[in-house]
Amino acid sequence: MLVPIQPANESERIAALRSLNILDTPPEERFDRLTRLAKRVFGVPIALVSLVDENRQWFKSCNGLKTRETSRDVSFCAHAIVGSDVLIVPDARADFRFHDNPLVVGQPFIRFYAGYPLGLPNGEKLGTLCLIDEKPRAFGEEERRLLRDLGRMAEQEIAALQLATIDELTLLSNRRGFEALAQHALNVCKRLARPATLLVFDLTGFRAINDTYGHAEGDRALQTFSEALREVFDESDVIARLGGDEFGVLLTDAGLTETEALVERVRAAVGEREARVHRGYRIEFAATHTPFDPASHRAVADLLPEED
Repeated sequence: MLVPIQPANESERIAALRSLNILDTPPEERFDRLTRLAKRVFGVPIALVSLVDENRQWFKSCNGLKTRETSRDVSFCAHAIVGSDVLIVPDARADFRFHDNPLVVGQPFIRFYAGYPLGLPNGEKLGTLCLIDEKPRAFGEEERRLLRDLGRMAEQEIAALQLATIDELTLLSNRRGFEALAQHALNVCKRLARPATLLVFDLTGFRAINDTYGHAEGDRALQTFSEALREVFDESDVIARLGGDEFGVLLTDAGLTETEALVERVRAAVGEREARVHRGYRIEFAATHTPFDPASHRAVADLLPEED
């Protein structure tokens, strides 16, 4: 058996998957109708919407299979997400990657597999819409096209979930997305006994900007501040607009001195943007930081300021 390799963007892929808050959620008709349709159209006993998590594959929709997850090491779908198109395995017993896979030699006795990798608009592959049969079979080009069409429908449903975690104005995570991503980061810090810090930025003069210059200018101020945050913080840091004029950043492996230096870098980045475009006002903010003790059991939601 060949253990699947990880995609090159694995950390970003896992972060995107976790931000959707879809793992370990109840079945939903929007996905179940697709697996029902796939099962009927292709005449297979099993059709799944599978999501490849860090160490497992979990089935958001599971038509014809009783289990809801398996180990990632034995997952056919973990192989599929490394590619960009449908993965076809006509006969798993004759394929060196899968011939002795526990899911082939034991339940559900997979012989045929076809999986369309489900991606987000930015290209990250989260899982598959897949077909499974206990008998070998061929899979022609017309069948591939049909599976792609059904897969794109599943991608549209996933994209709708993603919109619920993104702030439309700044394109940062919103509060819901931040809680999911930051909790995952905190769990990693706890496992590795590393410190983390929550930074909360409050734009202190934002209401005056709205009142004096109008809401369109207020929106530009929020976008300018979000651009400064993206410039200063690393890709591994979790950045969000928590709501209104509040922004949050979860830093990992950052002490007090480094955190304070980063706040000053944000101030400088905002100042540079103001110097390039004179709009008649200053973007000012207050920053508070809350250290996270890896030994504690506090959740991200407990660290955040209350919603207005």
